[in-house]
Amino acid sequence: MQNIQRNIGLFLIIVFLSVNITSQNKGGNVTDDVKVEKLKKRKKRKKKRKKVKLPKIDLSHWKVTLPVTNEKGKPYEIEPPEIKDFAKNEIAKPFMYIDSTKGAIVFHAMPTNSKTANTKYTRSELREQMVPGDNNTNWTFADGAYMKGVMAMDETTKDSKGKYLRTIIMQIHGRLTNEQRDLIGQKDNNAPPILKIYWDKGKIRVKTKVLINPNATGNQLLLEEMWGNDKGFNFEEEVGFRKFTLEVKVSEGKMVIILNKNEYKVYENIHMKKWGIFENYFKVGNYFQSRDKGAFSKVRLYKLEVSH
Repeated sequence: MQNIQRNIGLFLIIVFLSVNITSQNKGGNVTDDVKVEKLKKRKKRKKKRKKVKLPKIDLSHWKVTLPVTNEKGKPYEIEPPEIKDFAKNEIAKPFMYIDSTKGAIVFHAMPTNSKTANTKYTRSELREQMVPGDNNTNWTFADGAYMKGVMAMDETTKDSKGKYLRTIIMQIHGRLTNEQRDLIGQKDNNAPPILKIYWDKGKIRVKTKVLINPNATGNQLLLEEMWGNDKGFNFEEEVGFRKFTLEVKVSEGKMVIILNKNEYKVYENIHMKKWGIFENYFKVGNYFQSRDKGAFSKVRLYKLEVSH
């Protein structure tokens, strides 16, 4: 009888110790689980902070033209220094805004009544101003110029044939000085663009101007009708909707276009040499090439660098 009681007592002690140890282990696991959850939440918060990115773009020497009209019925523009606060501008928000997840400025364009002179298309596009707020100070090929942009097509619609619509993402635009304008009797300072770079169905396409008569000289070179379009050039790489880098290098009588530091197109000819008569300025953004109803495109600009 005593042996039975002793065995029962030992059994109860073992059960008590087992339950106690199990409870302690469970308590330890709960504590560890709480710690793990806290660490996970901290990591998530850090990831969210890291996702907020800002584009590396200094807008102090750029103005923007947007596809919306001002109170005078002309394209709405924002010049320096106001352009630095474009993200707070209620009129600009639908057409030029920051995508902080991508670290880019998005330029959104679609057909509207906001058209600049000499075109039927609309734009959400930056225009270089060497002197902030002044369109009259520009550069020549002899001065030299360099622009580098990191970009991507964010979104664009298709035409009736199911082909993506194209947009001009970079330009070098010519400009007449006031003296040249008056000399040929033109009403404004507009001159042709010597360079247009398109996002065209996922590829980068380059178009330049060529003299209709290569023997033209002097004031003849200032006339827009003296300049025609070349056949154009497509880079081999298909960028699609991926990020890409474009560089434009200009020197006297020469222009070089570089895609992703891999493909080069060099223009060094009589046309480039004689173009030296014009002043120029850079443009970058989204000059949408469609008037289709409901059409639009969005272009992302991550980085922009210019030097002279």
